[in-house]
Amino acid sequence: MTSTSHLPGGPGRDTGRHETPEERADRQWNELLQELRVAQTGVQILFGFLLAVVFQPRFTDLSDTDRTIYVVTVMLGSATAAALIGPVSYHRLLTGRRLKPQTVTWASRLTVLGLVLLLCTMCSALLLILRVALHNPLALWLVGGMALWFLVCWFVFPAWVLARSSPEREKRPLCEGGPFSRNRRQRGPGRP
Repeated sequence: MTSTSHLPGGPGRDTGRHETPEERADRQWNELLQELRVAQTGVQILFGFLLAVVFQPRFTDLSDTDRTIYVVTVMLGSATAAALIGPVSYHRLLTGRRLKPQTVTWASRLTVLGLVLLLCTMCSALLLILRVALHNPLALWLVGGMALWFLVCWFVFPAWVLARSSPEREKRPLCEGGPFSRNRRQRGPGRP
């Protein structure tokens, strides 16, 4: 068993894989890249729309409060893009220096920060849009509800799954005994 104390997942945690720290870091890096591709695309599209808003004729009709919300939203969008594109810079600048496990750890942390900033950006953009569309305090309540929904989908559900997982369940192979396992489907419900 290899020591994995410096990698995400905790000290001495048995993942059921027999990987060297470098192999594990390579796998985790590839997984992180896949996650970042999804987030980066959405952020870039949102940020592009935000940049275009200021050039629309109706922008001059916005109240001072709405303009302030717009500026805050653009700044949050910029910070989000920086955080979610940051891991690419980490990788490029640290490639070949035998720091992949540390790169994965810090890039993962930067990605989580990027997700928090993305949550703030989405809520701020939604607040601006709903204030302009509704012209009443309902906009703030709707944004609050959506912020709660984002928190549940992005952070609460994963934390709940993590809290419910037991050490025995983590050691068991993924295809063994779950509701979608091959053995269960072949046997059918109610059959031994």
